[in-house]
Amino acid sequence: MKIYITGIAGFLGSHLAKRLKSLGHDIVGNDNMILGDKENLPQDIEVHKTDCIDYEEMIKNLKDVDIVYHCAATAHEGLSVFSPNFITKNIYQASVSVITASIVNKVKRFVYCSSMARYGNQKAPFKEEMPPKPEDPYGIAKVAAEDTLKLLCEVHGMEYNIAVPHNIVGPNQKYDDPFRNVMSIFINRNLQNKPCIVYGDGEQKRCFSYIDDVIFCLERLALDNNINKEIINIGPDEETVTLNELAKLVNNETRFNGESVHVKARPKEVKEASCSSDKARKLLNYKTETSLKESIKLTADFIRKRGVKSFNYNLPIEIKSEITPETWTKKTI
Repeated sequence: MKIYITGIAGFLGSHLAKRLKSLGHDIVGNDNMILGDKENLPQDIEVHKTDCIDYEEMIKNLKDVDIVYHCAATAHEGLSVFSPNFITKNIYQASVSVITASIVNKVKRFVYCSSMARYGNQKAPFKEEMPPKPEDPYGIAKVAAEDTLKLLCEVHGMEYNIAVPHNIVGPNQKYDDPFRNVMSIFINRNLQNKPCIVYGDGEQKRCFSYIDDVIFCLERLALDNNINKEIINIGPDEETVTLNELAKLVNNETRFNGESVHVKARPKEVKEASCSSDKARKLLNYKTETSLKESIKLTADFIRKRGVKSFNYNLPIEIKSEITPETWTKKTI
């Protein structure tokens, strides 16, 4: 089959591309390269340097495509409170462009990669039957895209599934982004002999999914004809960790001997975000194969191999005030 992946040079998209190509599928995709890296991909995979928002180009790109994975996103939940125009444009408007172009091209199935941000500050563990209650513009845009996808698929007959991955980590993850990817930020700083920077008291609770444990589930959401119109959490529910605990585990892996630096809490940050994996286990045969400790090691090994980097403050901060994190405005990460 011909499978199209948006954000193909990014973290999730590049892993999907490699896996699906190994299964014999014809893989093509696009990436605007704001957050993607061609080094993530084999040279023989076709990449259109197209922005998802460019509807006319997406119409051309999706010709004769059977399945679309929409992975492209400016997945910056915390930043969305301060750059709502930039983030929501690249989440909602980009998603509507790709969904519409898919329907016009008679794509059989659409797999949308959503976010745990859809659940907001509800009681964890999050379950799929919970009503979405997003806390920030990023989450709101993700839910709006989900709702638009469901409505348009119902009207026009395209199959869909919605994946809700949970804090994916591993090789190919962007680690010089100061606005997201907490584990990679911690590791990149430690490897430069700098302490972890923690927002607030550090008692925020999270779970982390190693990329290889996620890809199999995403594969089935596209290729299993018996799974359709489903919303499924994908991620571990066995190892919840506070950010303070995560920092210590990263310190141990990198052999950094120093205390974390605590800075002012970020507004609208959810205190506890963990999901139930019961539905994924039932429908996708999901299983956590990689422990948190091993995930940290494998992610650190990747950063060591690629080489540490200075943090790249290339995204706009639209609203600057006394509550905007100084780590961003003063570029202290």
